[in-house]
Amino acid sequence: MAGIDDILSTVPLDQLAGRLGVDEATAQRAVGAALPALLGGLRANAQDPAGAASLGEALAQHDPALVEGGVDLDDVDTDDGRKIVGHVFGQNEQAVVAQLAQSTGTGKDLLAKVLPALAPIALAFLAKQLGGAGSSGAVSSAPLRAHATEARRRGRGRGGD
Repeated sequence: MAGIDDILSTVPLDQLAGRLGVDEATAQRAVGAALPALLGGLRANAQDPAGAASLGEALAQHDPALVEGGVDLDDVDTDDGRKIVGHVFGQNEQAVVAQLAQSTGTGKDLLAKVLPALAPIALAFLAKQLGGAGSSGAVSSAPLRAHATEARRRGRGRGGD
């Protein structure tokens, strides 16, 4: 199974940094914090049968082609990303953003923009990894658990890059 580096390698940090008006290192720090949180939220939701079914439906709606050959942010639907982030974190969204900001020293506004850009990328990547499992509505949380665990481990080891 592919790892967190594979997801990160699909994110065009230079393009994201330009859109956010920050340097590439700041964008990388924000992505490095936001991705583990997003994957962890997806994993948590997939633990519940209804959440797993909902995730399966979401994966079926996200074309793996988005992450094949590198992502162009012009192809990422951030409105969809905001909906995904809202579903993943629910009423905890602002608390998650605040926690990420505190742990990374990255601004809340920046993280609030990064999460919706990453969410469709993460779902497209997971849809690719699960090979269309989402189309049946049945999603195993094992791949999410593996990605979330690795992302969390790597996020803690980054320090203040």
